[in-house]
Amino acid sequence: MQITVENIGKKFVREWIFRNASFDLLAGEKYTFVGPNGSGKSTLMQLLTGMFPASEGVIKYTDANGKNIETDQWYKHIVIAAPYMELVEEFTLREQVSFHSRFKPLKNGISLPEFEDFIQLAHASDKLIRHFSSGMKQRLKLGLAFMSDVPVIFLDEPTTNLDTQGFQWYIDNVTRYTDNQMLLLGSNVKQEYEFCENIISVSAFKQI
Repeated sequence: MQITVENIGKKFVREWIFRNASFDLLAGEKYTFVGPNGSGKSTLMQLLTGMFPASEGVIKYTDANGKNIETDQWYKHIVIAAPYMELVEEFTLREQVSFHSRFKPLKNGISLPEFEDFIQLAHASDKLIRHFSSGMKQRLKLGLAFMSDVPVIFLDEPTTNLDTQGFQWYIDNVTRYTDNQMLLLGSNVKQEYEFCENIISVSAFKQI
Protein backbone atom coordinates (compact mmCIF):
# COMPACT_ATOMS: atom_id res chain seq x y z
CA MET A 1 0.00 0.00 0.00
CA GLN A 2 1.27 3.46 -0.92
CA ILE A 3 -0.36 6.87 -0.53
CA THR A 4 0.67 9.62 -2.95
CA VAL A 5 -0.21 13.23 -2.13
CA GLU A 6 0.01 15.74 -4.96
CA ASN A 7 -0.40 19.47 -4.24
CA ILE A 8 -3.39 19.11 -1.95
CA GLY A 9 -4.89 22.04 -0.09
CA LYS A 10 -7.87 22.60 2.17
CA LYS A 11 -9.87 25.82 2.33
CA PHE A 12 -12.56 26.74 4.86
CA VAL A 13 -14.63 29.70 3.65
CA ARG A 14 -11.87 32.15 2.61
CA GLU A 15 -8.99 30.72 4.62
CA TRP A 16 -6.52 28.16 3.33
CA ILE A 17 -5.60 25.82 6.20
CA PHE A 18 -2.70 24.50 4.12
CA ARG A 19 -1.81 24.36 0.46
CA ASN A 20 0.59 22.72 -2.01
CA ALA A 21 1.22 19.69 0.20
CA SER A 22 3.02 16.91 -1.70
CA PHE A 23 4.63 13.75 -0.30
CA ASP A 24 4.68 9.97 -0.63
CA LEU A 25 3.77 7.60 2.19
CA LEU A 26 5.27 4.14 1.75
CA ALA A 27 4.12 0.72 2.89
CA GLY A 28 5.35 -0.32 6.33
CA GLU A 29 6.83 3.09 7.18
CA LYS A 30 5.97 5.27 10.20
CA TYR A 31 5.17 8.98 9.77
CA THR A 32 4.32 11.75 12.22
CA PHE A 33 2.62 15.00 11.27
CA VAL A 34 3.67 17.77 13.63
CA GLY A 35 2.80 21.45 13.97
CA PRO A 36 1.33 23.99 16.42
CA ASN A 37 -2.28 23.73 17.53
CA GLY A 38 -4.48 24.91 14.69
CA SER A 39 -1.86 24.20 12.02
CA GLY A 40 -4.08 21.63 10.30
CA LYS A 41 -2.69 18.26 11.47
CA SER A 42 -6.09 16.73 12.10
CA THR A 43 -7.54 18.28 8.93
CA LEU A 44 -4.72 16.79 6.86
CA MET A 45 -5.20 13.36 8.40
CA GLN A 46 -8.94 13.51 7.75
CA LEU A 47 -8.24 14.29 4.10
CA LEU A 48 -5.86 11.33 3.94
CA THR A 49 -8.55 9.02 5.33
CA GLY A 50 -11.16 10.28 2.88
CA MET A 51 -13.37 11.75 5.63
CA PHE A 52 -13.29 15.12 3.85
CA PRO A 53 -12.43 16.04 0.26
CA ALA A 54 -9.44 18.21 -0.52
CA SER A 55 -10.19 21.65 -1.94
CA GLU A 56 -7.48 21.10 -4.52
CA GLY A 57 -4.92 18.49 -5.46
CA VAL A 58 -5.03 14.69 -5.55
CA ILE A 59 -4.60 11.85 -3.07
CA LYS A 60 -3.95 8.39 -4.51
CA TYR A 61 -4.01 5.01 -2.79
CA THR A 62 -2.28 2.20 -4.67
CA ASP A 63 -2.05 -1.43 -3.65
CA ALA A 64 1.02 -3.70 -3.68
CA ASN A 65 0.47 -4.36 -7.38
CA GLY A 66 0.39 -0.66 -8.25
CA LYS A 67 -3.37 -0.71 -8.84
CA ASN A 68 -5.26 2.45 -7.96
CA ILE A 69 -7.83 2.12 -5.14
CA GLU A 70 -10.97 4.22 -5.51
CA THR A 71 -11.75 6.74 -2.79
CA ASP A 72 -14.94 4.97 -1.71
CA GLN A 73 -12.88 1.82 -1.07
CA TRP A 74 -10.17 3.39 1.11
CA TYR A 75 -12.04 2.53 4.30
CA LYS A 76 -11.36 -1.16 3.74
CA HIS A 77 -7.63 -0.56 4.01
CA ILE A 78 -7.41 1.80 6.99
CA VAL A 79 -8.27 2.05 10.67
CA ILE A 80 -8.49 5.25 12.72
CA ALA A 81 -8.14 6.16 16.40
CA ALA A 82 -8.85 9.83 17.06
CA PRO A 83 -10.73 12.07 19.52
CA TYR A 84 -13.33 12.86 16.82
CA MET A 85 -13.97 9.18 16.01
CA GLU A 86 -17.20 8.06 17.68
CA LEU A 87 -17.91 4.68 19.22
CA VAL A 88 -21.42 3.20 19.33
CA GLU A 89 -22.56 4.35 22.77
CA GLU A 90 -25.44 1.84 22.89
CA PHE A 91 -23.08 -1.13 22.45
CA THR A 92 -21.31 -3.01 25.19
CA LEU A 93 -17.56 -3.39 24.87
CA ARG A 94 -17.91 -6.89 23.44
CA GLU A 95 -20.61 -5.78 21.01
CA GLN A 96 -18.44 -2.88 19.81
CA VAL A 97 -15.45 -5.14 19.14
CA SER A 98 -17.63 -7.77 17.46
CA PHE A 99 -19.22 -5.10 15.24
CA HIS A 100 -15.83 -3.61 14.32
CA SER A 101 -14.38 -7.00 13.46
CA ARG A 102 -17.14 -7.59 10.89
CA PHE A 103 -15.54 -4.84 8.79
CA LYS A 104 -11.90 -4.99 9.92
CA PRO A 105 -10.77 -8.51 10.94
CA LEU A 106 -8.58 -8.72 14.00
CA LYS A 107 -4.99 -9.90 13.71
CA ASN A 108 -4.02 -13.53 14.24
CA GLY A 109 -7.60 -14.56 14.89
CA ILE A 110 -7.54 -12.98 18.35
CA SER A 111 -10.73 -13.82 20.26
CA LEU A 112 -12.98 -11.24 21.87
CA PRO A 113 -11.93 -12.22 25.43
CA GLU A 114 -8.26 -12.06 24.38
CA PHE A 115 -8.81 -8.60 22.94
CA GLU A 116 -10.49 -7.43 26.14
CA ASP A 117 -7.50 -8.71 28.12
CA PHE A 118 -5.15 -6.92 25.72
CA ILE A 119 -6.77 -3.54 26.35
CA GLN A 120 -7.02 -4.37 30.07
CA LEU A 121 -10.79 -3.94 30.12
CA ALA A 122 -11.99 -7.54 30.56
CA HIS A 123 -13.92 -6.44 33.64
CA ALA A 124 -16.02 -4.12 31.42
CA SER A 125 -16.96 -6.68 28.75
CA ASP A 126 -20.71 -6.23 29.28
CA LYS A 127 -20.61 -2.54 30.17
CA LEU A 128 -22.24 -0.03 27.81
CA ILE A 129 -19.78 2.24 26.02
CA ARG A 130 -21.78 5.27 27.16
CA HIS A 131 -20.74 4.47 30.72
CA PHE A 132 -17.04 4.27 29.88
CA SER A 133 -14.68 6.97 31.04
CA SER A 134 -12.91 8.99 28.35
CA GLY A 135 -9.73 7.05 29.08
CA MET A 136 -11.47 3.69 28.65
CA LYS A 137 -12.90 4.82 25.32
CA GLN A 138 -9.48 5.92 24.14
CA ARG A 139 -7.89 2.62 25.12
CA LEU A 140 -10.61 0.79 23.19
CA LYS A 141 -10.03 2.96 20.10
CA LEU A 142 -6.29 2.34 20.26
CA GLY A 143 -6.76 -1.39 20.82
CA LEU A 144 -8.97 -1.65 17.74
CA ALA A 145 -6.38 0.28 15.74
CA PHE A 146 -3.47 -1.87 16.93
CA MET A 147 -5.30 -5.14 16.34
CA SER A 148 -7.04 -4.45 13.01
CA ASP A 149 -5.55 -6.41 10.13
CA VAL A 150 -5.31 -3.53 7.62
CA PRO A 151 -2.34 -1.93 5.79
CA VAL A 152 -2.69 1.62 7.21
CA ILE A 153 -3.22 2.90 10.77
CA PHE A 154 -4.11 6.51 11.59
CA LEU A 155 -3.54 7.71 15.16
CA ASP A 156 -4.47 11.33 15.83
CA GLU A 157 -3.48 12.61 19.29
CA PRO A 158 -3.28 8.99 20.47
CA THR A 159 -2.78 9.53 24.21
CA THR A 160 -5.63 12.02 24.65
CA ASN A 161 -7.50 11.24 27.91
CA LEU A 162 -5.07 8.47 28.95
CA ASP A 163 -3.72 8.38 32.50
CA THR A 164 -0.12 7.46 33.30
CA GLN A 165 -0.84 3.73 33.13
CA GLY A 166 -2.70 4.13 29.85
CA PHE A 167 0.10 6.23 28.39
CA GLN A 168 2.61 3.52 29.23
CA TRP A 169 0.30 0.89 27.69
CA TYR A 170 0.33 2.91 24.47
CA ILE A 171 4.13 3.21 24.48
CA ASP A 172 4.52 -0.52 25.10
CA ASN A 173 2.25 -1.49 22.21
CA VAL A 174 2.42 1.14 19.47
CA THR A 175 5.49 -0.32 17.78
CA ARG A 176 4.96 -3.92 18.84
CA TYR A 177 1.63 -4.24 17.04
CA THR A 178 2.21 -1.98 14.02
CA ASP A 179 5.49 -3.46 12.81
CA ASN A 180 4.48 -4.28 9.22
CA GLN A 181 1.86 -1.57 8.73
CA MET A 182 2.01 2.02 7.59
CA LEU A 183 1.48 4.19 10.67
CA LEU A 184 0.41 7.82 10.39
CA LEU A 185 0.49 9.86 13.59
CA GLY A 186 -0.73 13.37 14.30
CA SER A 187 0.95 14.65 17.45
CA ASN A 188 2.73 17.44 19.31
CA VAL A 189 3.80 15.13 22.17
CA LYS A 190 7.29 13.90 21.43
CA GLN A 191 6.98 10.83 23.65
CA GLU A 192 4.13 9.61 21.42
CA TYR A 193 6.35 9.40 18.34
CA GLU A 194 9.97 9.11 19.51
CA PHE A 195 10.26 5.85 17.58
CA CYS A 196 9.30 7.57 14.31
CA GLU A 197 12.04 8.70 11.91
CA ASN A 198 9.77 10.31 9.30
CA ILE A 199 8.57 13.69 10.56
CA ILE A 200 6.40 15.89 8.33
CA SER A 201 5.78 19.50 9.46
CA VAL A 202 2.32 20.69 8.49
CA SER A 203 3.55 24.26 8.99
CA ALA A 204 5.59 23.83 5.80
CA PHE A 205 2.31 23.76 3.87
CA LYS A 206 0.84 26.93 5.38
CA GLN A 207 -0.27 29.53 2.88
CA ILE A 208 1.65 32.80 3.37
